[in-house]
Amino acid sequence: MPKNGAAHLASLQDDRCVFIDGKRVENVTTDPAFRGAVASACALYDYQAAPENIETMTFASPKTGARVNKSWMMPTSHAELVARRVSIERWSAQTCGMLGRSPDHVASTFVGFRMGLDVFGANDPKRAAALADYFDYIRDNDMFLSYVIVNPQADKAKSASGQPDKNLVASIVDEDAEGVTIRGAKMLATSGILANEIMVSGFQALQQGDEDYAFTVAMPLATRGLKLLSRRSYEGAATSTFDYPLSARFDENDAVVVFDDVKVPWERVFVYRDLKMAQAQWHQTRAHVMQNYQSMIRLTQKLHFLLGLARKIADLNNIITYPQVREQLGLIAAKVANMDALVIAMEAKGEQFGQYFVPDRSLLCTAQVVAQTTYPEIVEAIRLLSGGGMIMVPSSHLDFAADETADIIARTQRSPVAGSHDRVKLMKLAWDAVGSEFGSRHLQYEMFYSGAQFVTRGNSFRFFDWDNAKTRVDDFMASYDLDVENKLNVAAE
Repeated sequence: MPKNGAAHLASLQDDRCVFIDGKRVENVTTDPAFRGAVASACALYDYQAAPENIETMTFASPKTGARVNKSWMMPTSHAELVARRVSIERWSAQTCGMLGRSPDHVASTFVGFRMGLDVFGANDPKRAAALADYFDYIRDNDMFLSYVIVNPQADKAKSASGQPDKNLVASIVDEDAEGVTIRGAKMLATSGILANEIMVSGFQALQQGDEDYAFTVAMPLATRGLKLLSRRSYEGAATSTFDYPLSARFDENDAVVVFDDVKVPWERVFVYRDLKMAQAQWHQTRAHVMQNYQSMIRLTQKLHFLLGLARKIADLNNIITYPQVREQLGLIAAKVANMDALVIAMEAKGEQFGQYFVPDRSLLCTAQVVAQTTYPEIVEAIRLLSGGGMIMVPSSHLDFAADETADIIARTQRSPVAGSHDRVKLMKLAWDAVGSEFGSRHLQYEMFYSGAQFVTRGNSFRFFDWDNAKTRVDDFMASYDLDVENKLNVAAE
């Protein structure tokens, strides 16, 4: 039987060290700051384990034969790539696309690493063997992983080794026959509190002198010396699910991860003090492609949800017949459809990477660029369609419980297509999606999780087929010249 919610819930009760609001959390599965998100993560595993979903959501591990999530599949054909995408879509739909770091995200990263095992092997066979064994372990146990690959923000003009505090950024400070010792910090550990294990690496460019920061390792969240300092919990601040339907369920959390001399055994070290491999692991394998392909699939599900929300707001306010409203909705509908098309196109134009079939990298980069402008445009459209409606709603669900305030709600919250209860319910959802702390965090997340715009646009430039584009111009220019022009003029005379 595939992993279910009960199994995941039990796996999180491991005495991990999490701090929030000045206190250590006793149990993340029951703490008011996290329990809703934990329940949502567990619901994903219950969904995959439901008998009617097993075939769509899981496949047989090639090593054990046990059913595990399809995000661990390394597709060898277009059909397998599409089947894998369908399972990601199904999971994403369960959370309205709001869990940016659902279990299939870092699983996709490791699938990309494993596809490029020869890249690791050519550099260091021992580290490649460690990666292969670890991949089998996390796949066959259907584990939920998070990662931290961004350095704490300090002096961004300096490299990791150039910071005033040498231990600000996580680095290797010692090693012995058993493994390496990590000291310092990384961020953002999105969904780290929901996960079983965490990968520690780096995506930012390194330079000579940064060797101690050039590593990739993995460890359980309950590892001794590993501490998570959580940001503010939007779930904890939610007064009810009715008032904050997204915050109360899908606040996946972000945290700074501190490593106080954490010992990592060699079998969990995949890149070791290697500046070249620290970058090659992302782009010479297909890790960057596979993890962001998952992100684009997840985002399309989220965009469809927000598009539906925008349409329902227009219906609620009886403005759907206004030409300018139809124009606005038509525009954002086209942008959402464009994202759908890009996902399908990157599959259709996919390529063989060794024995594996992977999405087209250039179109993936295109989708990332488009996504960074599409998401804020849809948020803005929801704001414009809502006007003051999503602000001027009752303070909380308790206003429905008191006769006097319930009467005021009934008289002032009106719509030609819905009662006062349904109007308030929709407007509170709209506010949580785009106006609350939760909504604001999601806007920031969608604009930056792939990197700043200069990064995504730089990748688009880097991986676009410029030779093909320039050849078209060269071929056409070769079809005419001064001599040809002169001959044409003579013939005309």
